Amino acid sequence: MNMKNETQYDILLFYKYIDVEDPKILMYEQRTLCEKLGFKGRMIIAHEGMNATLEGTKENIEKYCKKLTSDPRFADTHFKISGGTGDSFPRLSIKVRKDIVSDSFGAQVDVDPRKTTGKRLSGAELHQWLQTKPESFQIVDMRNDYEFRVGHFKGSILPGLKNFRDLPKAKEEISHLKDKTIVTVCTGGVRCEKASGYLIKNGFKDVYQLDGGIVSYMEKYPSQDFVGSLYVFDKRITMHFNDPEKHIPIGKCDICDVSSERYVNCTLDTCHDHFICCQNCENEQSGDHFCSKNCQESNK
Repeated sequence: MNMKNETQYDILLFYKYIDVEDPKILMYEQRTLCEKLGFKGRMIIAHEGMNATLEGTKENIEKYCKKLTSDPRFADTHFKISGGTGDSFPRLSIKVRKDIVSDSFGAQVDVDPRKTTGKRLSGAELHQWLQTKPESFQIVDMRNDYEFRVGHFKGSILPGLKNFRDLPKAKEEISHLKDKTIVTVCTGGVRCEKASGYLIKNGFKDVYQLDGGIVSYMEKYPSQDFVGSLYVFDKRITMHFNDPEKHIPIGKCDICDVSSERYVNCTLDTCHDHFICCQNCENEQSGDHFCSKNCQESNK
C-alpha cells in the first residue's frame, strides 16, 4: 500500500516504556477513550508500559494524541501516523499482559528497557551514517523472518528470528559483533528498544536503536536505503512510501518464486505457516493456501 494516499482515516502506531502501577486501571481508561472515539486496533498494557496500533478518523486520532500527551507519563511519546482505510482492523482489542512486546522472551531474560537500553539514533543520524561510513557499523534487524523477506535495510542482517522470543538463541549468530557498533531496528521501535538492552546485558559493547523505528525512517527517506516494503500487522499487510510506479517488490512467492508481497496462512490445520503466495499459485490450489507440496498432499 502506498502511504502517500490521502485518506479519511489514519493509523496511529506508538509505544512507551514507563512505570504503570496498575495496568488494569489504565486498560479501563484507554478502552473508554478508544470506544468513545470509535477506534479499532490493538493495545497491550503492562507494568512496563503501553504498545498500540489504532485506527480512526483523522480528527479523532488527533484528539487522542492530545489527550494522551496531557498525561505527563506520555508527554514525549513518539507517534507514527500513516493513512488507513477505516477497515484495517476487525475490532478493538485492549489487553493487559506481562510485557508490551508480542512474542517476547518474557521470563527467559531479565531486561528492563526503562533501565537498560541502547543509545537512541535518529533517522537523520542513521541516514548520515549510511552515506558516510556504512562500513563502520552493522544494522541488525529485530523483526520476524517473514517481515524481513519483503523489506529491509540494505546490508542489514537478520539473526535467525522466527519470533522475537527467539532472541536468546539468535544472539549467538551475532556474537562476532560484540565489539562492533550495532544499530538495532524494528517496525516502530518497541522491539529494538528491548532487544538493544538485552544485547548490552549480554556483553555487546556499542549498541544503538533506531529511534521511531523503520516506519519513521521510510517516511523521511522514501526510496532510500530501505528496499522493498514494510510488513505491518493489519489488513494492509505491507506498506511503503515510494512512488507506486517505481516500487520494486523484493518478496518471492514460496511456491513459484515470482515477485510478490502477498501473504497468506497455510490452510493445513497442523501448519498455518505465514508465507508468500502469489495469486496464480492460490488459483492453482483452488483458493486454498498451501505453503508446500507436502502440506497440499497432507490435506487430501
